[in-house]
Amino acid sequence: MVNNNEFLQPREAVRAMRPYTPPTQGREHAMRLDFNENTIGCSPAVLAAITSALTGDRLAMYPEYNTALSHVAAFLDVPQDNIMLTNGTDEAIQVLVNTFIEPGSELVILHPSYAMYRFYAEVAGVKVHEVGYNVEDDLRFPLQALLGAINPNTRAIFVANPNNPTGGAVSLDEIRQLLNTAPNALVLVDEAYVEFSGISALSLISQFPQLVVSRTFSKAFGLAGLRCGCLISNSENIAWAKKAQSPYSVNVLAAVAASAAVQDTSFVDAYVREVISARTFVVSELNRLGIRQFPTDANFVLIDVGGRAQEIVDRLREAEILIRNRSHELPGCVRVTIGTIEQMQQFISELEKAI
Repeated sequence: MVNNNEFLQPREAVRAMRPYTPPTQGREHAMRLDFNENTIGCSPAVLAAITSALTGDRLAMYPEYNTALSHVAAFLDVPQDNIMLTNGTDEAIQVLVNTFIEPGSELVILHPSYAMYRFYAEVAGVKVHEVGYNVEDDLRFPLQALLGAINPNTRAIFVANPNNPTGGAVSLDEIRQLLNTAPNALVLVDEAYVEFSGISALSLISQFPQLVVSRTFSKAFGLAGLRCGCLISNSENIAWAKKAQSPYSVNVLAAVAASAAVQDTSFVDAYVREVISARTFVVSELNRLGIRQFPTDANFVLIDVGGRAQEIVDRLREAEILIRNRSHELPGCVRVTIGTIEQMQQFISELEKAI
């Protein structure tokens, strides 16, 4: 009899990679300030669209995407051939790696940044070169260091704008410099938090054939549970990416929800305005408390509480407020999602008790 534990072994790339285990259990009834989600839920119009789609016939069919693609393309003001729906940004990253980056070639990313860049690259056997953010420079985008890391072996560069977990945005001028320095490398600009920064690279797609932009409906739109996003690039890049994508990876309810969400822009606009006002309030209160925070253009703020990071996380959890300890990447730092003014007043009150 064959011993399966000896016979069936994972690829070396999987054996060597770091596991990713987000703490996502037991969060439903707490104030969720730990994963940068929408803190009030999605638009009522989205719920109505999902309810209408819950029929036996609709769920028995494989999903069709033309309606959702048409609405999302109109919302983004791009041709429909320049967009593909994805199962969240995660699938978008995986498809780009599988389509354009050969095993053994080099991907340049920032550190710290979104963990899935490294995750999918390592699964595919891609070499990852990290360029670090500098705490002494207030975690501002390290443009010159990034440009200096680009070499003839660089196959792709992934940049989050704004960056997670640091919060700072990248200017369009800096993105242009990056694209001009790396004309032969795929450049992904991940715009998961673009609604809160207002800085988008979509206008550059027609000028730079190597540029790909990703968007998600998991943050401002409040659809994290449905897992829907999209890739935007020139039509040739999108055609190649679709060859490497599972044909039905976005489920029918996610497609319906995305379609409804982009048609109810007033709901998202109001939520974004509330979050930006709450962000200003939080920064002011952190300054009052003498707590260092880093510049942010997103719906979260990274704060430095020194050696008490886990203690602060635990104390707030006791008050049913969840925040994220990022000390494993930036010693002493915790990340706090910005919600409504009322939610952030409660957060500041409990934080002041904890410190």
